Amino acid sequence: MGKSAADVIVETLVEAGVERVYGVPGDSIDPIVDALRRNESIKYVQVRHEEGAAFAASAEAKLTSKLTACMGTSGPGSIHLLNGLYDAKMDHAPVVALTGQVESDLLGTDYFQEVDLVKLFDDVAIFNHMLVNPKTAGMLAARAAKEALIKRGMAHLNLPVDLLREDGGEAQHIIVPKLVYSANVDQAVEAIDSSERPVVFIGGGTRGTTDLLNAFAEKIGAPVVYALNGKGVLPDADPKVMGGIGLLGTRPSVEALGKTDLLIMLGTSFPYVKFLPIKTKVMQVDIDPSNLGKRVPVDLPVVASTDAFLRAINGKVKEKGDKFYEQMRHSKEEWLKDLSKDEESDKKPMKPQRVAATLSKYAPKDSVVAVDTGNVTMWGARNFKASGQTFLFSAWLGSMGFSMPAAVGAAMAGSPHVLALAGDGGFVMTMTELITAKKYSLPVKVVVFNNSKLGMIKFEQEVMGYPEWGVDLYNPDFELLAKSVGAGGATVEDPKDLESAVKEMFQYEGPFLLNAVVDPNERPMPPKMTFTQAKNYVLSLFKERLEPL
Repeated sequence: MGKSAADVIVETLVEAGVERVYGVPGDSIDPIVDALRRNESIKYVQVRHEEGAAFAASAEAKLTSKLTACMGTSGPGSIHLLNGLYDAKMDHAPVVALTGQVESDLLGTDYFQEVDLVKLFDDVAIFNHMLVNPKTAGMLAARAAKEALIKRGMAHLNLPVDLLREDGGEAQHIIVPKLVYSANVDQAVEAIDSSERPVVFIGGGTRGTTDLLNAFAEKIGAPVVYALNGKGVLPDADPKVMGGIGLLGTRPSVEALGKTDLLIMLGTSFPYVKFLPIKTKVMQVDIDPSNLGKRVPVDLPVVASTDAFLRAINGKVKEKGDKFYEQMRHSKEEWLKDLSKDEESDKKPMKPQRVAATLSKYAPKDSVVAVDTGNVTMWGARNFKASGQTFLFSAWLGSMGFSMPAAVGAAMAGSPHVLALAGDGGFVMTMTELITAKKYSLPVKVVVFNNSKLGMIKFEQEVMGYPEWGVDLYNPDFELLAKSVGAGGATVEDPKDLESAVKEMFQYEGPFLLNAVVDPNERPMPPKMTFTQAKNYVLSLFKERLEPL
Protein backbone atom coordinates (compact mmCIF):
# COMPACT_ATOMS: atom_id res chain seq x y z
CA MET A 1 0.00 0.00 0.00
CA GLY A 2 1.14 3.54 -0.72
CA LYS A 3 0.54 6.50 1.53
CA SER A 4 -2.54 6.40 3.73
CA ALA A 5 -5.31 8.91 3.14
CA ALA A 6 -4.36 10.48 6.50
CA ASP A 7 -0.77 10.98 5.31
CA VAL A 8 -1.95 12.46 2.04
CA ILE A 9 -4.25 14.95 3.79
CA VAL A 10 -1.49 16.11 6.14
CA GLU A 11 1.07 16.39 3.32
CA THR A 12 -1.39 18.37 1.21
CA LEU A 13 -2.04 20.80 4.07
CA VAL A 14 1.72 21.23 4.47
CA GLU A 15 1.92 22.03 0.74
CA ALA A 16 -0.81 24.62 1.32
CA GLY A 17 1.28 26.36 3.98
CA VAL A 18 -0.26 24.99 7.20
CA GLU A 19 2.37 25.00 9.94
CA ARG A 20 0.26 23.85 12.90
CA VAL A 21 -2.80 21.75 13.65
CA TYR A 22 -4.51 22.49 16.98
CA GLY A 23 -6.61 19.79 18.59
CA VAL A 24 -7.23 16.92 20.99
CA PRO A 25 -6.60 13.28 19.95
CA GLY A 26 -9.43 10.77 19.69
CA ASP A 27 -9.99 7.34 18.22
CA SER A 28 -11.64 8.42 14.96
CA ILE A 29 -9.04 11.11 14.26
CA ASP A 30 -6.01 9.13 15.46
CA PRO A 31 -4.84 8.26 11.91
CA ILE A 32 -4.44 12.02 11.35
CA VAL A 33 -2.66 12.35 14.71
CA ASP A 34 -0.22 9.61 13.73
CA ALA A 35 0.37 11.23 10.33
CA LEU A 36 1.22 14.45 12.15
CA ARG A 37 3.60 12.55 14.43
CA ARG A 38 5.55 11.26 11.44
CA ASN A 39 5.59 14.48 9.42
CA GLU A 40 8.42 16.79 10.50
CA SER A 41 7.11 19.72 8.44
CA ILE A 42 4.05 20.37 10.58
CA LYS A 43 3.46 20.75 14.32
CA TYR A 44 0.64 19.28 16.36
CA VAL A 45 -0.45 21.54 19.23
CA GLN A 46 -2.30 19.73 21.98
CA VAL A 47 -4.89 22.03 23.50
CA ARG A 48 -7.15 21.11 26.43
CA HIS A 49 -10.50 21.73 24.75
CA GLU A 50 -11.47 21.72 21.09
CA GLU A 51 -13.08 25.16 21.36
CA GLY A 52 -9.62 26.42 22.28
CA ALA A 53 -8.21 24.66 19.21
CA ALA A 54 -10.57 26.47 16.88
CA PHE A 55 -10.06 29.86 18.55
CA ALA A 56 -6.28 29.43 18.44
CA ALA A 57 -6.39 28.49 14.75
CA SER A 58 -8.70 31.41 13.99
CA ALA A 59 -6.47 33.87 15.84
CA GLU A 60 -3.32 32.63 14.11
CA ALA A 61 -5.04 32.98 10.72
CA LYS A 62 -6.26 36.50 11.54
CA LEU A 63 -2.77 37.50 12.63
CA THR A 64 -0.80 35.98 9.75
CA SER A 65 -3.39 35.72 6.93
CA LYS A 66 -1.99 32.20 6.41
CA LEU A 67 -3.96 28.96 6.39
CA THR A 68 -4.25 27.21 9.75
CA ALA A 69 -5.97 24.01 10.87
CA CYS A 70 -7.71 22.40 13.81
CA MET A 71 -9.24 19.01 14.46
CA GLY A 72 -11.68 17.11 16.62
CA THR A 73 -12.72 13.51 16.97
CA SER A 74 -16.16 12.16 16.06
CA GLY A 75 -19.22 13.48 17.84
CA PRO A 76 -18.52 15.73 20.84
CA GLY A 77 -14.91 16.52 19.97
CA SER A 78 -15.92 18.06 16.67
CA ILE A 79 -19.03 19.72 18.06
CA HIS A 80 -16.76 21.58 20.48
CA LEU A 81 -14.95 23.18 17.51
CA LEU A 82 -17.99 25.07 16.28
CA ASN A 83 -17.82 28.25 18.34
CA GLY A 84 -14.24 29.01 17.39
CA LEU A 85 -14.97 28.12 13.76
CA TYR A 86 -17.81 30.63 13.66
CA ASP A 87 -15.27 33.19 14.85
CA ALA A 88 -13.11 32.28 11.83
CA LYS A 89 -16.09 32.46 9.49
CA MET A 90 -17.30 35.84 10.68
CA ASP A 91 -13.83 37.45 10.81
CA HIS A 92 -12.82 35.92 7.43
CA ALA A 93 -9.91 33.84 8.76
CA PRO A 94 -8.69 30.94 6.56
CA VAL A 95 -8.99 27.75 8.64
CA VAL A 96 -9.40 24.07 7.72
CA ALA A 97 -11.22 21.89 10.24
CA LEU A 98 -10.61 18.13 10.17
CA THR A 99 -13.26 16.10 11.96
CA GLY A 100 -13.27 12.42 12.71
CA GLN A 101 -16.17 10.12 11.88
CA VAL A 102 -17.20 6.54 12.68
CA GLU A 103 -16.38 3.78 10.20
CA SER A 104 -18.08 4.30 6.86
CA ASP A 105 -20.03 1.03 7.04
CA LEU A 106 -21.57 2.14 10.35
CA LEU A 107 -22.93 5.46 9.05
CA GLY A 108 -26.70 5.59 9.43
CA THR A 109 -26.84 2.97 12.17
CA ASP A 110 -27.05 5.37 15.12
CA TYR A 111 -23.64 4.18 16.23
CA PHE A 112 -21.74 5.49 19.27
CA GLN A 113 -20.67 9.12 18.65
CA GLU A 114 -22.19 9.11 15.17
CA VAL A 115 -23.19 12.71 14.38
CA ASP A 116 -24.00 14.09 10.94
CA LEU A 117 -21.16 16.58 11.02
CA VAL A 118 -21.51 17.63 7.39
CA LYS A 119 -25.06 18.76 8.12
CA LEU A 120 -23.97 20.33 11.41
CA PHE A 121 -21.17 22.33 9.74
CA ASP A 122 -23.25 23.42 6.75
CA ASP A 123 -23.81 27.00 7.95
CA VAL A 124 -20.27 27.68 9.14
CA ALA A 125 -18.19 26.18 6.33
CA ILE A 126 -17.56 27.62 2.87
CA PHE A 127 -16.44 24.13 1.76
CA ASN A 128 -18.00 21.15 3.51
CA HIS A 129 -17.52 17.52 2.47
CA MET A 130 -17.12 13.99 3.77
CA LEU A 131 -14.35 11.76 2.46
CA VAL A 132 -16.08 8.84 0.68
CA ASN A 133 -13.19 7.54 -1.42
CA PRO A 134 -9.70 7.48 0.09
CA LYS A 135 -8.17 8.07 -3.35
CA THR A 136 -9.71 11.57 -3.37
CA ALA A 137 -8.13 12.56 -0.04
CA GLY A 138 -5.50 14.79 -1.65
CA MET A 139 -7.96 16.44 -3.98
CA LEU A 140 -10.43 17.20 -1.19
CA ALA A 141 -7.71 18.53 1.13
CA ALA A 142 -6.36 20.75 -1.65
CA ARG A 143 -9.84 22.00 -2.48
CA ALA A 144 -10.56 22.77 1.18
CA ALA A 145 -7.30 24.69 1.53
CA LYS A 146 -7.84 26.63 -1.68
CA GLU A 147 -11.43 27.59 -0.83
CA ALA A 148 -10.45 28.73 2.66
CA LEU A 149 -7.64 30.92 1.30
CA ILE A 150 -9.49 32.45 -1.64
CA LYS A 151 -12.84 32.98 0.05
CA ARG A 152 -11.32 33.84 3.44
CA GLY A 153 -13.31 31.49 5.63
CA MET A 154 -13.27 28.01 7.13
CA ALA A 155 -13.45 24.74 5.24
CA HIS A 156 -14.47 21.39 6.71
CA LEU A 157 -13.49 17.80 5.93
CA ASN A 158 -15.31 14.96 7.70
CA LEU A 159 -13.15 11.85 7.74
CA PRO A 160 -14.42 8.29 8.45
CA VAL A 161 -11.69 6.56 10.39
CA ASP A 162 -11.51 3.42 8.23
CA LEU A 163 -10.99 5.44 5.05
CA LEU A 164 -8.15 7.41 6.64
CA ARG A 165 -6.19 4.14 7.00
CA GLU A 166 -6.59 3.10 3.35
CA ASP A 167 -4.39 3.94 0.37
CA GLY A 168 -4.85 7.62 -0.40
CA GLY A 169 -2.73 8.07 -3.52
CA GLU A 170 -0.51 11.14 -3.59
CA ALA A 171 -0.51 14.54 -1.94
CA GLN A 172 -1.70 17.45 -4.02
CA HIS A 173 0.11 20.69 -4.68
CA ILE A 174 -2.28 23.62 -4.65
CA ILE A 175 -1.90 26.81 -6.61
CA VAL A 176 -3.76 29.73 -5.12
CA PRO A 177 -4.03 32.41 -7.79
CA LYS A 178 -2.54 35.71 -6.69
CA LEU A 179 -5.45 38.11 -6.71
CA VAL A 180 -4.39 41.46 -8.09
CA TYR A 181 -6.65 44.33 -7.09
CA SER A 182 -6.44 47.61 -8.92
CA ALA A 183 -8.41 50.78 -8.50
CA ASN A 184 -9.63 53.49 -10.86
CA VAL A 185 -9.41 56.44 -8.53
CA ASP A 186 -10.13 59.42 -10.77
CA GLN A 187 -13.60 60.03 -9.32
CA ALA A 188 -12.27 59.42 -5.82
CA VAL A 189 -9.52 61.99 -6.32
CA GLU A 190 -12.05 64.56 -7.50
CA ALA A 191 -14.31 63.94 -4.49
CA ILE A 192 -11.44 64.13 -2.00
CA ASP A 193 -9.93 67.26 -3.54
CA SER A 194 -13.30 69.04 -3.38
CA SER A 195 -13.94 67.95 0.22
CA GLU A 196 -13.20 70.33 3.07
CA ARG A 197 -13.71 67.91 5.97
CA PRO A 198 -12.90 64.33 4.87
CA VAL A 199 -12.83 61.58 7.49
CA VAL A 200 -11.11 58.23 6.98
CA PHE A 201 -12.93 55.31 8.61
CA ILE A 202 -10.80 52.14 8.78
CA GLY A 203 -11.42 48.48 9.55
CA GLY A 204 -9.59 45.18 9.42
CA GLY A 205 -9.02 45.52 5.69
CA THR A 206 -6.40 48.21 6.37
CA ARG A 207 -4.05 45.93 8.31
CA GLY A 208 -0.61 45.95 6.76
CA THR A 209 -1.09 49.38 5.18
CA THR A 210 0.13 51.56 8.07
CA ASP A 211 2.63 53.67 6.10
CA LEU A 212 0.36 54.13 3.07
CA LEU A 213 -2.61 54.95 5.27
CA ASN A 214 -0.65 57.44 7.35
CA ALA A 215 0.62 59.23 4.24
CA PHE A 216 -2.88 59.38 2.72
CA ALA A 217 -4.63 60.71 5.84
CA GLU A 218 -1.85 63.25 6.42
CA LYS A 219 -1.96 64.52 2.86
CA ILE A 220 -5.71 65.08 2.82
CA GLY A 221 -5.77 66.28 6.45
CA ALA A 222 -8.32 63.69 7.50
CA PRO A 223 -9.10 62.54 11.02
CA VAL A 224 -8.97 58.74 11.28
CA VAL A 225 -11.61 56.79 13.17
CA TYR A 226 -11.59 53.03 13.46
CA ALA A 227 -13.91 50.07 13.76
CA LEU A 228 -12.79 47.46 16.28
CA ASN A 229 -10.66 45.52 13.78
CA GLY A 230 -8.92 48.74 12.75
CA LYS A 231 -7.49 49.43 16.21
CA GLY A 232 -3.71 49.56 16.22
CA VAL A 233 -3.27 50.13 12.47
CA LEU A 234 -2.22 53.67 13.41
CA PRO A 235 -1.07 54.58 16.93
CA ASP A 236 -3.67 56.20 19.16
CA ALA A 237 -1.25 59.03 19.98
CA ASP A 238 -1.16 60.13 16.34
CA PRO A 239 -2.94 63.51 16.20
CA LYS A 240 -4.97 62.29 13.23
CA VAL A 241 -6.40 59.31 15.15
CA MET A 242 -9.64 60.16 16.93
CA GLY A 243 -10.24 56.63 18.23
CA GLY A 244 -12.97 54.05 17.86
CA ILE A 245 -16.60 54.49 16.89
CA GLY A 246 -19.78 52.87 18.10
CA LEU A 247 -20.61 51.79 21.64
CA LEU A 248 -16.87 51.29 22.23
CA GLY A 249 -15.91 54.58 20.65
CA THR A 250 -14.75 58.04 21.60
CA ARG A 251 -16.27 61.49 21.70
CA PRO A 252 -13.90 63.07 19.14
CA SER A 253 -14.75 60.30 16.66
CA VAL A 254 -18.44 61.05 17.08
CA GLU A 255 -17.77 64.76 16.56
CA ALA A 256 -15.58 64.21 13.50
CA LEU A 257 -18.26 62.07 11.87
CA GLY A 258 -20.85 64.68 12.72
CA LYS A 259 -18.90 67.39 10.89
CA THR A 260 -17.57 65.51 7.87
CA ASP A 261 -18.62 66.20 4.28
CA LEU A 262 -16.96 63.02 2.92
CA LEU A 263 -16.73 59.68 4.72
CA ILE A 264 -14.01 57.44 3.25
CA MET A 265 -14.60 53.85 4.41
CA LEU A 266 -11.53 51.66 3.97
CA GLY A 267 -11.79 47.92 4.56
CA THR A 268 -14.75 48.06 6.91
CA SER A 269 -18.38 47.00 6.86
CA PHE A 270 -19.32 48.56 10.19
CA PRO A 271 -22.76 47.30 11.35
CA TYR A 272 -23.87 50.02 13.79
CA VAL A 273 -25.17 52.48 11.22
CA LYS A 274 -26.72 54.77 13.84
CA PHE A 275 -23.21 55.98 14.60
CA LEU A 276 -22.52 56.88 10.95
CA PRO A 277 -23.40 60.28 9.49
CA ILE A 278 -26.52 60.69 7.38
CA LYS A 279 -26.81 62.86 4.28
CA THR A 280 -23.04 62.78 3.86
CA LYS A 281 -21.21 61.70 0.72
CA VAL A 282 -19.74 58.23 1.24
CA MET A 283 -16.82 56.53 -0.51
CA GLN A 284 -16.29 52.86 0.28
CA VAL A 285 -13.29 50.72 -0.67
CA ASP A 286 -13.55 46.94 -0.25
CA ILE A 287 -12.21 43.86 -2.01
CA ASP A 288 -15.64 42.21 -1.67
CA PRO A 289 -18.23 43.89 -3.93
CA SER A 290 -21.05 42.55 -1.76
CA ASN A 291 -19.87 44.77 1.11
CA LEU A 292 -20.27 47.96 -0.90
CA GLY A 293 -23.41 49.74 0.26
CA LYS A 294 -24.30 46.93 2.65
CA ARG A 295 -24.78 49.34 5.57
CA VAL A 296 -25.26 52.82 4.13
CA PRO A 297 -25.82 54.19 0.61
CA VAL A 298 -22.48 54.66 -1.16
CA ASP A 299 -21.86 57.44 -3.65
CA LEU A 300 -18.40 56.25 -4.73
CA PRO A 301 -17.92 52.45 -4.53
CA VAL A 302 -14.42 51.14 -5.23
CA VAL A 303 -13.71 47.41 -5.60
CA ALA A 304 -10.06 47.08 -4.57
CA SER A 305 -7.86 46.13 -1.69
CA THR A 306 -7.02 49.01 0.62
CA ASP A 307 -3.38 48.56 -0.32
CA ALA A 308 -4.10 48.92 -4.07
CA PHE A 309 -6.39 51.90 -3.51
CA LEU A 310 -3.87 53.78 -1.38
CA ARG A 311 -1.01 53.09 -3.78
CA ALA A 312 -3.10 54.36 -6.67
CA ILE A 313 -4.42 57.51 -4.97
CA ASN A 314 -1.51 58.74 -2.86
CA GLY A 315 0.28 60.35 -5.78
CA LYS A 316 -2.84 61.96 -7.21
CA VAL A 317 -4.73 63.71 -4.40
CA LYS A 318 -3.75 67.26 -3.58
CA GLU A 319 -2.09 68.26 -0.34
CA LYS A 320 -4.59 70.11 1.82
CA GLY A 321 -3.28 73.18 3.58
CA ASP A 322 -6.11 73.27 6.08
CA LYS A 323 -6.01 69.99 7.98
CA PHE A 324 -9.41 68.95 9.29
CA TYR A 325 -7.76 66.81 11.95
CA GLU A 326 -6.11 69.94 13.34
CA GLN A 327 -9.59 71.37 13.94
CA MET A 328 -10.31 68.29 16.05
CA ARG A 329 -7.19 68.61 18.19
CA HIS A 330 -8.91 70.37 21.10
CA SER A 331 -11.76 67.85 21.12
CA LYS A 332 -9.31 64.96 21.32
CA GLU A 333 -7.28 66.63 24.07
CA GLU A 334 -10.43 67.23 26.14
CA TRP A 335 -11.52 63.62 25.63
CA LEU A 336 -8.14 62.27 26.72
CA LYS A 337 -8.25 64.57 29.74
CA ASP A 338 -11.65 63.13 30.68
CA LEU A 339 -10.38 59.57 30.26
CA SER A 340 -7.37 60.30 32.43
CA LYS A 341 -9.60 60.93 35.45
CA ASP A 342 -10.38 57.21 35.64
CA GLU A 343 -7.06 56.05 34.20
CA GLU A 344 -5.15 57.82 36.97
CA SER A 345 -7.68 57.29 39.75
CA ASP A 346 -6.47 55.93 43.10
CA LYS A 347 -9.98 54.91 44.13
CA LYS A 348 -10.72 51.46 45.49
CA PRO A 349 -12.11 49.19 44.14
CA MET A 350 -9.64 49.79 41.33
CA LYS A 351 -10.86 51.31 38.08
CA PRO A 352 -10.57 48.90 35.13
CA GLN A 353 -9.65 51.91 32.97
CA ARG A 354 -6.51 52.35 35.06
CA VAL A 355 -5.53 48.74 34.48
CA ALA A 356 -5.87 49.03 30.69
CA ALA A 357 -4.04 52.37 30.54
CA THR A 358 -1.17 51.06 32.68
CA LEU A 359 -0.83 47.96 30.51
CA SER A 360 -0.55 50.10 27.39
CA LYS A 361 2.21 52.08 29.06
CA TYR A 362 4.41 49.02 29.58
CA ALA A 363 3.37 46.52 26.87
CA PRO A 364 6.13 46.07 24.27
CA LYS A 365 5.31 47.77 20.98
CA ASP A 366 5.59 44.46 19.09
CA SER A 367 3.01 42.77 21.32
CA VAL A 368 -0.09 41.02 20.08
CA VAL A 369 -3.00 41.98 22.33
CA ALA A 370 -5.91 39.50 22.36
CA VAL A 371 -9.00 41.10 23.87
CA ASP A 372 -11.99 39.14 25.14
CA THR A 373 -15.66 40.03 24.80
CA GLY A 374 -17.55 41.93 27.49
CA ASN A 375 -16.75 45.05 29.47
CA VAL A 376 -13.09 44.26 28.89
CA THR A 377 -13.62 44.99 25.19
CA MET A 378 -14.41 48.58 26.14
CA TRP A 379 -11.34 48.94 28.33
CA GLY A 380 -9.12 47.37 25.69
CA ALA A 381 -10.55 49.39 22.82
CA ARG A 382 -10.76 52.76 24.57
CA ASN A 383 -8.23 52.88 27.41
CA PHE A 384 -5.39 50.75 26.01
CA LYS A 385 -3.51 53.30 23.89
CA ALA A 386 -2.12 51.46 20.87
CA SER A 387 1.47 52.35 20.04
CA GLY A 388 2.41 49.67 17.52
CA GLN A 389 0.71 46.63 19.05
CA THR A 390 -1.46 44.33 16.94
CA PHE A 391 -4.95 43.65 18.29
CA LEU A 392 -7.08 40.53 18.03
CA PHE A 393 -10.81 40.53 18.83
CA SER A 394 -13.72 38.20 18.31
CA ALA A 395 -15.04 41.17 16.44
CA TRP A 396 -18.07 39.88 14.56
CA LEU A 397 -19.00 36.80 16.59
CA GLY A 398 -18.33 38.56 19.89
CA SER A 399 -17.67 35.37 21.81
CA MET A 400 -16.59 35.27 25.43
CA GLY A 401 -13.62 33.01 26.04
CA PHE A 402 -11.71 34.23 22.97
CA SER A 403 -8.62 35.85 24.43
CA MET A 404 -6.85 32.97 26.20
CA PRO A 405 -6.80 30.50 23.25
CA ALA A 406 -6.24 33.40 20.83
CA ALA A 407 -3.12 34.29 22.80
CA VAL A 408 -1.93 30.69 22.41
CA GLY A 409 -2.44 30.89 18.64
CA ALA A 410 -0.61 34.21 18.41
CA ALA A 411 2.32 32.90 20.44
CA MET A 412 2.49 29.70 18.41
CA ALA A 413 2.70 31.83 15.26
CA GLY A 414 5.91 33.35 16.60
CA SER A 415 4.79 36.57 18.27
CA PRO A 416 7.49 37.38 20.85
CA HIS A 417 5.13 39.16 23.25
CA VAL A 418 1.47 38.24 23.68
CA LEU A 419 -0.97 39.84 26.09
CA ALA A 420 -4.48 38.53 26.77
CA LEU A 421 -7.07 40.86 28.30
CA ALA A 422 -9.96 38.91 29.76
CA GLY A 423 -12.92 39.46 32.02
CA ASP A 424 -13.32 36.90 34.77
CA GLY A 425 -16.40 35.48 33.06
CA GLY A 426 -14.72 34.99 29.69
CA PHE A 427 -11.44 33.75 31.11
CA VAL A 428 -13.03 30.93 33.10
CA MET A 429 -14.73 29.63 29.95
CA THR A 430 -11.39 28.74 28.33
CA MET A 431 -8.86 29.06 31.15
CA THR A 432 -7.68 25.49 30.54
CA GLU A 433 -5.58 26.89 27.69
CA LEU A 434 -3.35 28.53 30.29
CA ILE A 435 -2.10 24.96 30.75
CA THR A 436 -1.34 24.86 27.01
CA ALA A 437 0.62 28.09 27.30
CA LYS A 438 2.68 26.63 30.14
CA LYS A 439 3.19 23.26 28.44
CA TYR A 440 4.75 24.94 25.41
CA SER A 441 6.50 27.71 27.41
CA LEU A 442 4.71 30.41 25.46
CA PRO A 443 5.35 34.14 26.13
CA VAL A 444 1.73 34.75 27.11
CA LYS A 445 0.74 37.27 29.76
CA VAL A 446 -2.88 37.15 30.91
CA VAL A 447 -4.64 39.96 32.75
CA VAL A 448 -7.96 39.01 34.32
CA PHE A 449 -10.23 41.99 35.01
CA ASN A 450 -11.80 40.40 38.06
CA ASN A 451 -15.03 42.09 39.16
CA SER A 452 -16.89 38.91 40.20
CA LYS A 453 -19.66 39.86 37.77
CA LEU A 454 -20.81 39.32 34.22
CA GLY A 455 -20.38 43.08 33.93
CA MET A 456 -21.71 43.69 30.43
CA ILE A 457 -24.84 41.65 31.16
CA LYS A 458 -25.29 43.59 34.40
CA PHE A 459 -25.19 46.83 32.42
CA GLU A 460 -27.63 45.52 29.79
CA GLN A 461 -30.05 44.46 32.51
CA GLU A 462 -29.87 47.94 34.01
CA VAL A 463 -30.56 49.80 30.76
CA MET A 464 -33.47 47.49 29.91
CA GLY A 465 -35.07 48.07 33.29
CA TYR A 466 -34.48 44.61 34.72
CA PRO A 467 -33.09 44.05 38.21
CA GLU A 468 -29.54 42.75 38.37
CA TRP A 469 -29.89 38.99 38.56
CA GLY A 470 -27.90 35.91 37.63
CA VAL A 471 -24.67 37.80 37.00
CA ASP A 472 -22.72 37.22 40.24
CA LEU A 473 -19.66 35.01 39.74
CA TYR A 474 -18.01 32.67 42.20
CA ASN A 475 -14.37 32.78 41.16
CA PRO A 476 -11.33 30.70 42.06
CA ASP A 477 -8.17 32.35 43.32
CA PHE A 478 -6.75 33.16 39.88
CA GLU A 479 -3.21 33.74 41.18
CA LEU A 480 -3.11 30.33 42.85
CA LEU A 481 -4.70 28.79 39.77
CA ALA A 482 -1.88 30.10 37.59
CA LYS A 483 0.79 28.95 40.02
CA SER A 484 -0.81 25.51 40.26
CA VAL A 485 -0.01 24.90 36.58
CA GLY A 486 3.51 26.30 36.90
CA ALA A 487 2.83 29.77 35.51
CA GLY A 488 3.67 33.00 37.27
CA GLY A 489 0.92 34.82 39.09
CA ALA A 490 0.11 37.90 41.12
CA THR A 491 -2.94 39.69 42.50
CA VAL A 492 -3.38 43.44 42.68
CA GLU A 493 -6.23 45.27 44.41
CA ASP A 494 -4.71 48.62 45.32
CA PRO A 495 -4.14 50.88 42.27
CA LYS A 496 -0.94 52.14 43.90
CA ASP A 497 0.48 48.61 43.54
CA LEU A 498 -0.61 48.21 39.92
CA GLU A 499 2.44 49.59 38.17
CA SER A 500 4.90 47.36 40.00
CA ALA A 501 2.69 44.31 39.37
CA VAL A 502 2.52 45.08 35.64
CA LYS A 503 6.30 45.50 35.49
CA GLU A 504 6.73 42.18 37.29
CA MET A 505 4.45 40.48 34.77
CA PHE A 506 6.26 41.78 31.69
CA GLN A 507 9.67 40.93 33.16
CA TYR A 508 8.63 37.36 33.90
CA GLU A 509 9.84 34.67 31.50
CA GLY A 510 7.03 32.41 30.38
CA PRO A 511 3.28 32.59 30.98
CA PHE A 512 2.04 34.83 33.77
CA LEU A 513 -1.43 35.72 35.08
CA LEU A 514 -2.20 39.04 36.74
CA ASN A 515 -5.40 38.94 38.76
CA ALA A 516 -6.59 42.58 38.73
CA VAL A 517 -9.49 43.09 41.15
CA VAL A 518 -11.58 45.92 39.72
CA ASP A 519 -14.76 47.86 40.44
CA PRO A 520 -17.86 45.76 39.56
CA ASN A 521 -20.02 48.88 39.22
CA GLU A 522 -17.98 50.57 36.48
CA ARG A 523 -20.24 51.04 33.47
CA PRO A 524 -19.02 50.76 29.86
CA MET A 525 -20.71 54.00 28.79
CA PRO A 526 -20.93 54.92 25.10
CA PRO A 527 -19.38 58.25 24.05
CA LYS A 528 -21.49 61.38 24.49
CA MET A 529 -24.28 59.45 26.21
CA THR A 530 -25.68 59.72 29.68
CA PHE A 531 -26.94 56.57 31.34
CA THR A 532 -30.52 57.50 30.34
CA GLN A 533 -29.47 58.08 26.72
CA ALA A 534 -27.61 54.77 26.68
CA LYS A 535 -30.70 53.05 28.04
CA ASN A 536 -32.90 54.55 25.33
CA TYR A 537 -30.38 53.65 22.63
CA VAL A 538 -30.13 49.99 23.66
CA LEU A 539 -33.91 49.75 23.87
CA SER A 540 -34.19 51.19 20.34
CA LEU A 541 -31.88 48.46 19.03
CA PHE A 542 -34.05 45.76 20.54
CA LYS A 543 -37.15 47.45 19.14
CA GLU A 544 -35.67 47.40 15.64
CA ARG A 545 -34.93 43.69 15.95
CA LEU A 546 -38.42 42.86 17.14
CA GLU A 547 -40.47 45.00 14.73
CA PRO A 548 -40.00 42.68 11.68
CA LEU A 549 -41.44 39.82 13.76
